[in-house]
This record gives sequence, structure tokens and C-alpha cells, in this order.
Amino acid sequence: MKKFSYTEQDSTMQLIVLPLFVFILNWILLKDTYWHNWRVFAFATLVAGTIGYGNWIANNIAGNYINRNFPYFHQLPQRIVLLFLSAVLLISLAVTLDYGIYVWANSSTLPLKPGQLGWAFAFVLINTVVVIAIYESIMAFNYWQRTLIETEQLRKENLQSQLEGLKSQINPHFLFNSLNSLSSLIEDDPDRAQQFIEEMSSVYRYLLRSNETELATLQQEIQFAQSYFHLLNTRYGDGIRLDLAIDPQLETYLLPPLTLQILFENVVKHNIILPQQPLTIRVNTTPDGQLRVQNNLQRKSVRVPSNRIGLSNITAKYELLGQGTVLIEEEAQTFIVTLPLLVNST
Repeated sequence: MKKFSYTEQDSTMQLIVLPLFVFILNWILLKDTYWHNWRVFAFATLVAGTIGYGNWIANNIAGNYINRNFPYFHQLPQRIVLLFLSAVLLISLAVTLDYGIYVWANSSTLPLKPGQLGWAFAFVLINTVVVIAIYESIMAFNYWQRTLIETEQLRKENLQSQLEGLKSQINPHFLFNSLNSLSSLIEDDPDRAQQFIEEMSSVYRYLLRSNETELATLQQEIQFAQSYFHLLNTRYGDGIRLDLAIDPQLETYLLPPLTLQILFENVVKHNIILPQQPLTIRVNTTPDGQLRVQNNLQRKSVRVPSNRIGLSNITAKYELLGQGTVLIEEEAQTFIVTLPLLVNST
């Protein structure tokens, strides 16, 4: 049988509230006879209990329907009004049916007290207000608890994402290689060394500022990617190539900062880079407003251990933003990462 639960605590509430409701309602309608005559007690409890249980299920069905259509906290006033009206209607019908059965069975063994129906309806009204208040308090507490847990989870994920971002930013291996490249250029080609220093300054300036903002424009990321690629190109020469095809109309769109740096680093880490076997990185926008980063696959003979932290970091950032899904595809000769570009609302 399907369980119609209004809240997770519904069964406990039913065990407490329903018997009390039955006992008090029967006492209002039958007075002391209800407690002093076991036949009256058994008959009235069975009738009121059966009708009350059916009414409880009906109220839960109505409550579930209302909650599905008015689920948000700001819809609380509408939800309470609808819950109150539906509960009063259903429970009034239940009391009327209960009273009608008692009238039908009225005899010396089941003596109804005149004028008690009005008190019964007053009791029902008070009972409805109390029960709805208890249920809504439980729901509000559960909502607050879920929100607190989700906020804490998002905070942890955000901190983890920032930590991984910092790890990728301050990469000692990359810095060491960059300084080695600079050292060799200073003697051989001072002009190129000067340009290298300028690009390196741009790269690290962007790296240090990246945590100050949640999003960067595509134009900023592309400018950074060009400076970053210049450092790679200085190190690998003709062994690495960059192909850009960016729609100017999408340059104001947004994405998490350092996304391209992480993807470039991932490509360099796992692929052979040789002048006779060049590695090509293609960055282009798509007609549906996405950014695609792809490279030709030429895996190193000794596979580099990968925990996919870089790609996981990017995916986590998009999940935190709640703005689309990162698509990662590996084909026979190509590795492709497709990223949603976010509309700049400012």
C-alpha cells in the first residue's frame, strides 16, 4: 500500500494526534457516557477511529499536492491558507459523517448530547490550526536543516575548488621550467627574453588575481591563454601550436577563471610534444554559445599518473555555479572538452 506521508515524522504524529482527536471528539459528542459504558466506548472509538484515519490519509494526499505546487519558502502564506481550507473542509465532512452515524445508531446505549455539534466543530477548528502549525514547523526545521547542510557542502566544495586552483596556479614545476627557459634566452636572445618576462608577468598577475572573482570574461581568458601559450611555445618551440577561432560576439560571455590554463596544463602533461610530432591545441566557440578546447591525442609511452584533479576542478566550479555541464570526450585521435559560456548580465 502506498504511504501518503506529509512529513518524515508523519507516522509518529499520527500515533499521537489521531487517538487524542478520537477520544476528545467522542467525549464532546457523548460526554461521560463514552467513558462509562464499554459498548459505547468500543463502538464510538471504532467509528471515529476509522473515519479519522481515512480523513488523515485524505489530508495527507491534499497536503502533498499543495506542497508540490507551492514548495518554496516564500510561498508559505499561500500554502498555509490552502492547507487550512482543505483541512477544515475534509475534517468537517468527517465530523459530520461521524455525527450522522451516531444519530443513526442513537439509542439508550448511545445517547447523543444535544447542542454538542457546534462544540465539535470548534474543537476541529482548533485542532486543525494546531496540527498545521506543528507540521509547518517541522517542515520549516527540515528545510533549514537541509539548507544548512547544503550550504556547508557548497562551502567545502568551494574551498576545495579554491585549494586545487591554488595548486595549479603555483606549480613549482612550471615555474622552474619557465625560469630555465628565461635563463637560456637571456644570453641567446635578449629581445625574446624581454618579451618572455612580460608574458610571464601577465600570466602570474592573472593567476594571483583569479581568486578575487568567481567569473572571468572569455576575452580575459583568451588573452591569458595567449600569454600562457607564449611561455609554452618558448619552451617547446615548433612542438606545440595554438589555433584560436573565437566569435567576437561571445567575448563578453563568462567562465570560471584559469579554466584554459588548467586545460592547457592537462594537455601538455599527458601528450608527446616534438617538432616532428607537434601537439595542436584548438580553442573555438560553437554556434550554440559554448567553448570547445581540443587537442590531437599522442599519449606518452609512459603514461603519466592522473587523478583528473584539473578536470574535476573545472567540473566542480560549474556545479557550484549551477550553470550547465562540462562535457569531456575522448575519441581515437582527439581529446575534447566542451564548456558552457555564461551570459554576462551586467
